[in-house]
Amino acid sequence: MTQPASVRPPKPLYSNVSPAVPSPCSGVCRLDEQKVCLGCFRHVEDIREWRSADDDRRRVICAQAAQRKSGA
Repeated sequence: MTQPASVRPPKPLYSNVSPAVPSPCSGVCRLDEQKVCLGCFRHVEDIREWRSADDDRRRVICAQAAQRKSGA
């Protein structure tokens, strides 16, 4: 007999649009070899996380993207 699948609690779902931390998306959605967007310089994992991230985490993602952009 099979065990029922464990139920994970839902992730918190924050708004994709935050007045405190706007999305850095520029609409140029192309990834380089390191899976970094050539438009906003976020890593693909950061882009995936964005929707469920709180404002503090979004600020960290934006800061990391800015560092990538300045190093490009």
